Amino acid sequence: MSDASYRRILLKLSGEALLGSQDFGFSREALHHYANEIKEIIALGVQVGIVLGGGNLFRGRTTQTIGLSSITSDHIGILGTVINALAFRDFLEREHVKAIVLASRGIAGIVEGFEQQKAIRYLENGYVVLFAGGTGNPLVTTDSAASLRAIETHSDILLKGTNVDGIYNSDPDINPHAILYHHITYDFALQKQLGVMDITAFSQCREFKIPIRVFNIFAPGALKRIVQGEQIGTLVTEGE
Repeated sequence: MSDASYRRILLKLSGEALLGSQDFGFSREALHHYANEIKEIIALGVQVGIVLGGGNLFRGRTTQTIGLSSITSDHIGILGTVINALAFRDFLEREHVKAIVLASRGIAGIVEGFEQQKAIRYLENGYVVLFAGGTGNPLVTTDSAASLRAIETHSDILLKGTNVDGIYNSDPDINPHAILYHHITYDFALQKQLGVMDITAFSQCREFKIPIRVFNIFAPGALKRIVQGEQIGTLVTEGE
């Protein structure tokens, strides 16, 4: 543990992060990459919780054309996060990493239900805990589920893995001159309405003083370098 700057982390990955070069479903290469990244930091003694989105399987906006309600759409998305967690658990176990899926609402014979103390016990015993099902409620994003689980598990930091190098002052895919922020405050993120995470997630982390680091999850070794203390991506904290 001497090589790690954090004892326990909460990693947030979007469902799209599992796509790789595909348009739908899972990429074997992406899942294998993440499993190996996680394996490296587990070897450092870091306790790892993960919240996954479901956008690789289902996006709520796609249901507008067929007339599904927002509530029904979100319930389908909740199930998508469970599917993703089960797939990721399988890849972690192939790498001989102990992993368990805890869903906001348990599904008998498939996944256990989330309980705070149970989750902490699994983390303390070296399991990667995959938190599925979001918060269990519609109209709430998986970003908010990530901040909630980070608070409940007393995580030292929330790491948001994205496909860009951090938080910019504008969309770097549109503006080639966009400026990367290296360190900002929660208040700045909220005032500027930076879209990398939702407002609720930023507000919860501010209230409970959990730092957020946004980084490029696709960069090889980035996760390990972060838990070893390197200043990669954008750090969001209370102070300057």
